Amino acid sequence: MAAQSLTKQAAKLGIELKIENQGAAGVTNRLKSEDIKRADVVIFAADIGVVERERFEGKKILWIKTPEAIAKPQQVFEKAEALLG
Repeated sequence: MAAQSLTKQAAKLGIELKIENQGAAGVTNRLKSEDIKRADVVIFAADIGVVERERFEGKKILWIKTPEAIAKPQQVFEKAEALLG
């Protein structure tokens, strides 16, 4: 649900968004290293730990809880934009 909410809001804002899911089934839609390099901000919408965080070293990271991504996607993108200065 968080992925759907963020995807819908990103489309409204004209933002390119790539989503990698990490859960009980493992990692799905694994981001390619080129995708990570091109990212301005990495958003972790998670209620538990994130695995393989070292792939995102050096990137601006926004940590949010999943309910925020679902209920307030506009605010999530505003927070991400604020990281860019």
